[in-house]
Amino acid sequence: MTALPNINRHGVVFGLAGFSGAGKTTLAEILIANFTARGMNVASIKHAHHDFDPDQPGKDSWRHRKAGAREMIISSARRRVKFTEVADGNEADLNTLLGEISPADLVLIEGYKKIDFPKVEIYRASLGHPFIHQTFPGVELIATDSPLENCPLPQLDLNNPDAIAEAILNHWGR
Repeated sequence: MTALPNINRHGVVFGLAGFSGAGKTTLAEILIANFTARGMNVASIKHAHHDFDPDQPGKDSWRHRKAGAREMIISSARRRVKFTEVADGNEADLNTLLGEISPADLVLIEGYKKIDFPKVEIYRASLGHPFIHQTFPGVELIATDSPLENCPLPQLDLNNPDAIAEAILNHWGR
């Protein structure tokens, strides 16, 4: 497994990996709600591609960043967001991100399929994509919408997110 020393700051850390359109974000939302309902302190990390912009053009935080602020934090009594502009394209690695978030009972990571850490593969045969577990490391469970023959991994029913949540906790445990 890739060295991720900051993984030890948290309880259960696992990822959801799959091709676009497989349902990673939908499953992530449901799992986060499930784990939170159990009283767990949940954090998430999502890998994005290219020059995404979650801020609204014209808002103060957007204006600060566009004016050249390298880091910008917007904070209120209920929420805090930190924006960091990376002009050189040097993306933070997963270990750095795990170190930047507060310790959590569970960290759900969406994406980062090429990095070696515990993952659930989201697989839909109808999309026609190859399996991720055959190419990238760390996949230990597979959630699929149809039974798979000759698959060496424990299979989870993608249509039963409660069972997936239970399997994650049983597999990686607290």
